[in-house]
Amino acid sequence: VQLQASGGGSVQTGNSLRLSCAVSGATFSIQSLAWFRQVPGKEREFVAGFNWRGGGLAYGDSVKGRFTISRDNPKNTVYLEMNNLRLEDTAVYYCAADRALWTAKVASQYEYWGQGTQVTVSS
Repeated sequence: VQLQASGGGSVQTGNSLRLSCAVSGATFSIQSLAWFRQVPGKEREFVAGFNWRGGGLAYGDSVKGRFTISRDNPKNTVYLEMNNLRLEDTAVYYCAADRALWTAKVASQYEYWGQGTQVTVSS
């Protein structure tokens, strides 16, 4: 399974970005997908996730009401729509996938990872 994240960039506070994660390879084995983010010196933080069938939807507390995770099954792509971005949203964002059906909020529970895409929010 390969994950390819894209869509990061530099924006000002209050603006929006949409991240994409293209999933390829043995996609039939994937049950859950998630987005995490990480800043230097800190552990990866759970942002949003769900299972491939659309259930198990979960968001991190800091992004609830601002971020939306969605998927395009025919394209094997997962999106993260980020609205009303804040300075503290600045991080490298990673998409992750696993064969387990539940939506884990701990990075170590995910087997497959994309390469990360940088999101920088400035005032």
